[in-house]
Amino acid sequence: MTLSSPQPSARILFSSEGRAWNALDAALVHIPGGVSSHVRGSELHRLGMHFGPPVQADCSVGDRRMRRLQKPGDIDFVPAGVDGSWEDDADCQILRLSLRPSLLEQVAEELGRDAAKIEFIPRLQLRDARIEAIGWAIKADLEAEMPSDPLYIDLLANALAVRLIETTTDGSPYPGASGAPRMSARQLRMLIDFIETNLDQKLHLADLATVAGVSVTRLKTLFRNSTGTPVHQYVMRRRIEYARALIATTSMPASEVALAAGFAHQSHMASTMRRILGQTPSEIARPAPEIRPKLQRSV
Repeated sequence: MTLSSPQPSARILFSSEGRAWNALDAALVHIPGGVSSHVRGSELHRLGMHFGPPVQADCSVGDRRMRRLQKPGDIDFVPAGVDGSWEDDADCQILRLSLRPSLLEQVAEELGRDAAKIEFIPRLQLRDARIEAIGWAIKADLEAEMPSDPLYIDLLANALAVRLIETTTDGSPYPGASGAPRMSARQLRMLIDFIETNLDQKLHLADLATVAGVSVTRLKTLFRNSTGTPVHQYVMRRRIEYARALIATTSMPASEVALAAGFAHQSHMASTMRRILGQTPSEIARPAPEIRPKLQRSV
């Protein structure tokens, strides 16, 4: 009788289990080539990010199937309740993240969206610099001997929730004047993706209008009707929010943060933050003294 060799299986390298994380769960998983991974639909939103050399992958999420070259930084998003399966032709590492719908609902409300009307759409091979940066930060924390304060993970989870709402929804719930002309969901998604990808660049209305396929005058009207915010205010708010996230979650010098967020210089960033947030960069970077003891007692 010939005994068959045991089949290789996925192996968890690092996990957030036992780390008192509240907003999300994470695991860095080694998956041998040829092993089929099937994930049944659950009550959580799930995201997988590829690390390591490129591999050929056969992926299926819901009713979508894709055979592709899976590269470092490629992201698959599987909404709650949706099944997914993957099979790679070589070994790979995947960062798996799970987020509770309650977090995304809370963030959606804070963004002025009607959470009850938001529909999350499965995305395969999503490329997004913001989500990728968050993934790298979570991976680094999983691998660190001394894990960060859970507050740091909460900040990353909230930033991830914001970006998922912006990139994986149908775009229809944005507020706007009733009956007023708006951008299509595709136009709005393309334009927001362009803005997010180029926050560190000088953005001109003519370039944004070209991306949306409309005139500059039409862009101003459609954008306001679709988002409830003038395009300039939207871009400035996104610069501020990105800069605040970098200051709160990284050790980048303020001068580098300013450039990464698209400000002309550090003073420009500081004055804009003070005007919009009522805080300076140093106040954002410095934790409030009364919060630290409460976090220490609850961990």
